[in-house]
Amino acid sequence: MREGLPGTIYRRDYAAPEFAVTTVDLLVQISPGRTEVTATLDMVRQGSGQGGLKLDGEQLSLQWIELNGERLTEDDYTASDTELSVASVPDRFTLRTCVTICPEENTSLEGFYRSQSAYCTQCEAEGFRKITYFPDRPDVLAVYTVTLEADRAECPVLLSNGNKISEEDLDSGRHRVVWHDPFPKPSYLFAMVAGDLKPVSDVFTTCSGRVVDLNIWVEEKDLGYCDYAMSALKAAMRWDEQVYGLEYDLDLYNIVAVDDFNMGAMENKGLNVFNTSCVLAHPDITTDMGFQRVEAVVAHEYFHNYSGNRVTCRDWFQLSLKEGFTVFRDSEFSADMNSRGVKRVEDALFLRTHQFAEDAGPLAHPVRPDAFVDISNFYTLTVYEKGAEVVRMLHTLLGAEAFHAGTSLYFERFDGQAVTCDDFVDCLAEASGRDLEQFRRWYEQAGTPEVVFSEHYDADTRRYQLTLQQHNPAASAQQENEPLVIPVATGLLVDGQPLSVGDGTTRVLELTEREQTFTFEDVPSKPVLSCLRGFSAPVRATVHHTEADLLILMAADDDAFVAWDAAQTLLARAIEAAEVDTDTNLPQGLLEACEQVLMGSMDPAMKALTLALPSEEYLADRAAQQGLVNVSQIHHQRRQVKASLGGALETVWQKVLSDNSAPLAYSPHADDIGLRALRHLAQDYLLAANPAQLDAAHNLFERADNLTDRLAALRWITHYEQLESREAALADFYAQWQHEALVVNQWLTVQATRPGTDCVESVRALMTHPAFDWRNPNKLRALIGAFAGGNPIAFHRSDGAGYRLMSEVIERLQASNPQIAARMLAPMTRWRRYAVGQETMRAELERLAAIDPLPKDVFEVLNRALTEPA
Repeated sequence: MREGLPGTIYRRDYAAPEFAVTTVDLLVQISPGRTEVTATLDMVRQGSGQGGLKLDGEQLSLQWIELNGERLTEDDYTASDTELSVASVPDRFTLRTCVTICPEENTSLEGFYRSQSAYCTQCEAEGFRKITYFPDRPDVLAVYTVTLEADRAECPVLLSNGNKISEEDLDSGRHRVVWHDPFPKPSYLFAMVAGDLKPVSDVFTTCSGRVVDLNIWVEEKDLGYCDYAMSALKAAMRWDEQVYGLEYDLDLYNIVAVDDFNMGAMENKGLNVFNTSCVLAHPDITTDMGFQRVEAVVAHEYFHNYSGNRVTCRDWFQLSLKEGFTVFRDSEFSADMNSRGVKRVEDALFLRTHQFAEDAGPLAHPVRPDAFVDISNFYTLTVYEKGAEVVRMLHTLLGAEAFHAGTSLYFERFDGQAVTCDDFVDCLAEASGRDLEQFRRWYEQAGTPEVVFSEHYDADTRRYQLTLQQHNPAASAQQENEPLVIPVATGLLVDGQPLSVGDGTTRVLELTEREQTFTFEDVPSKPVLSCLRGFSAPVRATVHHTEADLLILMAADDDAFVAWDAAQTLLARAIEAAEVDTDTNLPQGLLEACEQVLMGSMDPAMKALTLALPSEEYLADRAAQQGLVNVSQIHHQRRQVKASLGGALETVWQKVLSDNSAPLAYSPHADDIGLRALRHLAQDYLLAANPAQLDAAHNLFERADNLTDRLAALRWITHYEQLESREAALADFYAQWQHEALVVNQWLTVQATRPGTDCVESVRALMTHPAFDWRNPNKLRALIGAFAGGNPIAFHRSDGAGYRLMSEVIERLQASNPQIAARMLAPMTRWRRYAVGQETMRAELERLAAIDPLPKDVFEVLNRALTEPA
């Protein structure tokens, strides 16, 4: 491994930009193989410095440069691979540059690039420098006017930020459209799209009576797939008015869907660019989970209009200022649109399965990082999901009224500015009157805190005492972490009933020291502790619950998260206690509790979540807390418990299917989604117990009228059927749906996640299939990402074949799309925690690290994986 990191950037070194840009005029002339960009920047020196001008620029071919109307010679400036420097400039000036770029050859999908029938942009975080020379940082805000020119036949649609000002025809079949965005914005929010697209249009009337034109631009073949996203957009616009008092500020809101996109979507002001997977939705091409993702992502990007666009980040260390806050906002929106309890459990499940693992590995970092080599490596679960939980804790501690008073102050005070996480917390502190100094440590400290619960009950005094201890493991290169402010929502159950503990059945304990004791008076008998209700803090809870305690919580707790968590703990304990290759007899109490859930009145979606076995990834994280992870043991233990639970409750699962008949017509409504999830869970358990009984799967595969059912059936056939029947079903599916890219992605994932060590060879074969495309991030995630992240028994094959496959993929991608390559490295970075395969995985990482040169984002991940302790 090469020593040191290239160009590490530290938060402590932040300095305000030396020059402000007041206005930007862009002329973009698009032609096949050559796009010319002429940029006119009105600039003003800030402060008393007398230095020259430095602008960011990468992969640009400079044609000429003018300063205040005079053409500069090569003696007046220096252009390198990353920067344009002008030695001497006045305090106020106009700079014009002309560059050429080739979007057709841009495989990184950053900057301006070609995706299928359209040209589009992705500028966050540092893509604008691949379009023109500019101080490409988020604290430089300017007003943009953009003129786009292209061939009308090839690119009849020309879009950019803001409102359309004019359009006209030019000679030689070309045309021109001018756009103007009146709101100052940083360069990462710039967008332009040119191509042969068609709109699905609607209008939204704001709370003040303004009419906003809404368009979702897609390829003509996808026009029938946009209605759900449009309804989600309108619902999000109304919700933001009602909950936050925020009204949309332009006359037009455009969304463009493209197939080739590194991220899920991008909130560019007035012109969102979406991955097709996050905007197209129809029962034939979208699963239930896909519909929910479309609703959430459409809302997320819209909510950024204020939390990210109108108020943006001072520097990229503050990324969670916009992302954590906006994830919290979209989570609350989804909870209001669907089931609040189900949504909270889903969020907790995702965080505990994935973000906790990130926090425990070499890529751990604070919600607000202190240093980075490449900011693209910090678009992480910690910044987004844990950042959202930090905001949620503020909401819990302050209460809804004070929280919203603080956010209103934040939007009012900092409108049109680039600010920090501290500025956000300052507004909440000011509006609520609370001292939040200690709370800021959540932004500063990496790692997942552990809260240990100890109980004492005195029957004579009817007093219950609860002692909480917090342990905050220090991340790499940090001193011992200081105590955090942890809101611990707590309840007590007595005789199987929630006890009143003040204002209702929940009391929020504020843990601020390493150890504190809290007292509950007038508790009639020894209670069962209901802790971390609503998953009130992103912490690991160590509670010494007996099996009897957990059964009571599972059956009687009125908090959805605690009841679910109790069931998951019981199931995890059963899996961990199972002996491989022997019959597994599950505790009778657990079987009875599962039957009670299935036959009870609980929401079907919550039933499905409650009784779904903990994933192998989550079980691995539990095992890693105690020692090394044995992937094979976990896989076989879990498989045995699944078969045992399926067999022991066979008649109950059959009754679930008969009592919960499938809806007559497909709907993505939450109730129907829950019903399908429960039916699929029942069938999954029955197949685990009787793998040969595949008639129901084949019948569903033949008659399904939606992708959710069709894909579930294909998954069962692929996972349980003999080779010939499996291949026949896969071939039939592909033949029918090969022209629907999003469905083909699901087809790839079904095969990539088939349990079995021979899946490595299947994935290799699929990498040469016509359905796979190395340039398309969706295809890469669907096949390679799903294999490495969702098929542990195959990826961690004892001969290292899974690691070698992944290493070869990374070696190829680092040259074409380094951002995707860096992200796909994540499963290999936690190599130290595995009992088998450590050395093989490390050897593959070292082989990759020896490649010279390496893109800085890939280098950074490899360096941390090999040098940071786990």
